[in-house]
Amino acid sequence: MPRAIPLMAALALGLALTGPAQAAFNVCNKTGMSTRVALGRFDGIAWTSQGWWNIAPKTCVGLLTGPLQARYYYLYATDGALGLWQGKTRFCAAAGAKFLAQGRQDCAARHMEQLGFFEVDTGKAADWTQNLSN
Repeated sequence: MPRAIPLMAALALGLALTGPAQAAFNVCNKTGMSTRVALGRFDGIAWTSQGWWNIAPKTCVGLLTGPLQARYYYLYATDGALGLWQGKTRFCAAAGAKFLAQGRQDCAARHMEQLGFFEVDTGKAADWTQNLSN
């Protein structure tokens, strides 16, 4: 029984040193310009979109933590100049401020614009990194 105490202490120390959980959905900005990113998703019950994450050039940011719960996620990104990453799936987004939008309809009535997000197929992976490049 005396061995259990050192083992428990070692386990507790190991857990304390591991730090916070790593993000499960990351976006890496491979460009030379700062980008603003918005994320859309379906959680099995409702559609939501949220943003904005500012990602400095040549860096990555975690948008979601923990294991991914869906196969498909949707992104919209812009560098405010020539860089624009968009697609056909429409979500609501606030022009300049941080936002969290429930649903994909009636964007204008909620003082938001409707933007086209591109689909990211994670293949049901637990973690995903999406790169934005020129």
